[in-house]
Amino acid sequence: MKKRGHRPTGHKGNYPRFYGRHAVIAALANPDRVVRKIWGTRETLNALELPPVLPIVYADVADLGRMVPADAPHQGVVAEVEPLDDVWLGDALEAGQDDRRPVLVLDQVTDPHNVGAIVRSAAAFDALCIVTQDRHAPPESGVLARAASGALEIVPWVRVVNLARALDEIAEAGYWRIGLDGEADTALGEAIGESRVALVLGAEGEGLRHNSMAHCDILAKLPISPRMESLNVSNAAAIALYAAASR
Repeated sequence: MKKRGHRPTGHKGNYPRFYGRHAVIAALANPDRVVRKIWGTRETLNALELPPVLPIVYADVADLGRMVPADAPHQGVVAEVEPLDDVWLGDALEAGQDDRRPVLVLDQVTDPHNVGAIVRSAAAFDALCIVTQDRHAPPESGVLARAASGALEIVPWVRVVNLARALDEIAEAGYWRIGLDGEADTALGEAIGESRVALVLGAEGEGLRHNSMAHCDILAKLPISPRMESLNVSNAAAIALYAAASR
């Protein structure tokens, strides 16, 4: 039987509501995404290509504002969606076996703004997939989808139960695992080499956990000025992805 890889729990919870034109239009365009209902101003909805079977509700700006977080820029449209189906790690790695797209691994990065921005960078630099722990990563949400600006529909997001085992499987698939750590001796550019890479980033403040470091092949740092202690994790991810793409 073919090994499929680690599978997440599959718990979905409530249906998220996406808002903002980029997030909603991308969800509508994704054949793997089920959009259950859409609310919007008449002007905005009339400008969209909507499936004829999709329930729509015309609403004014004030009504839409009450459906999203305070001061969130909904741009006249809100959609209720079903979370995407779970992605198998084995399937994601198999899809990249003939190219050098990087894998991005997030170790307990929980802020949805940061994860959304990282997903956007992953799409921009053509990452193969993003891998997170199922229980220590944010769920799909309007905040995350808005920060991702449509990229949530593009980049496969693999949720795993055990990150250490997932890193072992990534290594078995032929990836050089680079953990980003500000205290490392090696600069990222030197660590990348010619192999396919998996870039492993930890949460802001805490950084990579010891067990995650132990499952990396090398630790590397971004060569930033000593005047700054560290970078936001989404900025660090973007720079690391650029480094991997530009070698």
